[in-house]
Amino acid sequence: MQGTILKVFVEEGQEVAVDAPVCILEAMKMESEIRTKRDGVVSEVLIEIGKTVRSGDPLIVLE
Repeated sequence: MQGTILKVFVEEGQEVAVDAPVCILEAMKMESEIRTKRDGVVSEVLIEIGKTVRSGDPLIVLE
């Protein structure tokens, strides 16, 4: 299912822990907070506010 990015919580170079919020995604009038699945450092943010993403699209790159 596709959705629109409403808010981005991370930036490049930021250290994140498992379950850290990445963004707020709006799909079908519902807002969902998307979280990380592991610890790491954000090397690239692939999303921006207002961008539409599809299910399975990468949102960030973690090292």
